[in-house]
Amino acid sequence: MTIGILKEEGSENRVALLPESVATLTKMMVNVLVEKEAGLKAFSSDADYEAAGAKIVDKTSAIDQSDMLIRINPPTESELLQMKEKTVFLAVLNPFFNLDLIKKLATQNITSFSLDVIPRTSRAQSMDILSSMATVAGYKAVLTAANSLPKFFPMFMTAAGTITPAKVLILGAGVAGLQALATSRKLGAVVEVFDVRAAVKEEVVGLGGKFVEVEGAIDDKSAGGYAVEQSDDFKKKQAAAVHDHAIKSDVVICTAQIPGKKAPLLLKQSTVDAMKPGSVIIDLAASTGGNCEVTKNGETIVYHGVKIIGNSLFPVDMPSDASKMFGKNVINFLKLMISAKGEFNLNWNDDIVKGTCVTHDHEIVHERVKALITS
Repeated sequence: MTIGILKEEGSENRVALLPESVATLTKMMVNVLVEKEAGLKAFSSDADYEAAGAKIVDKTSAIDQSDMLIRINPPTESELLQMKEKTVFLAVLNPFFNLDLIKKLATQNITSFSLDVIPRTSRAQSMDILSSMATVAGYKAVLTAANSLPKFFPMFMTAAGTITPAKVLILGAGVAGLQALATSRKLGAVVEVFDVRAAVKEEVVGLGGKFVEVEGAIDDKSAGGYAVEQSDDFKKKQAAAVHDHAIKSDVVICTAQIPGKKAPLLLKQSTVDAMKPGSVIIDLAASTGGNCEVTKNGETIVYHGVKIIGNSLFPVDMPSDASKMFGKNVINFLKLMISAKGEFNLNWNDDIVKGTCVTHDHEIVHERVKALITS
């Protein structure tokens, strides 16, 4: 079996597999082709890949000669056209929002796996790229907020008087939110955390945060740890609570998302209007609509004296460790599909393999994606 690692396009600095992950594949009896300079932005040279057992080739050769292609982002139009039928393609396809791409993959008979829909089960934790990248995003968001805030994060006792600590409000206590909480506390901030899931309260308190409770939330244990859509009555209570805490905060970090749906609106324009000038909002949900009503995806704006940073791509700014974590997740997933002889083994009886596959044999096989297309 031959696996090809493609170079990412545009401003993406990460690479799907670093040389250390390539070395693992070669030990698994797999031939690895790496597109020239694929790892350069992640500080891995072509010589590093060759030392790990890979062969450096151009893009066309990587696509033509590989049974499986791996990258982080979806294929470009030209890459898709170059792929031969029955090629296996692994990437973060964001299939709930890229329906046209999914249709093209099915039409072209590409067996595609979307790494962002790996089932949220205990067995799949070591393959969960969303959690890995959320860890990076939560950490980087706090550092960005600290650099953007016109005041200190920690409390200081100085000859010029006492500097009070920054107040941080985190919306969403998933992996990104909890990492943002831990990092904020290490920097000395006072942190409050809002989440509709009461089950995360213990984790929030354990990390030194104060949990903001709003009664009446729907907590669906079958949602794989994600938040679910809430009632209109709860949303009104939620909006009031978030408003009251946000206007007293120096930093608000938005992390709340619902898989396959637009991000919940938690920070309304009227709340931003009432926030203190100089405050900072970091919206990690910007790419799916944003938790803040004023957010502009991929942009930093100043609105009534409040800096709002709409960035869902913080892992791009930490390509070395982000690529390392991503690659380890990918290797753990590949181990489910590669035999002891290095051959591809698509096991439909494995719930993780089946749940991650989006297209196969000219068909869209992922049930939720199929439902979106046929609805």
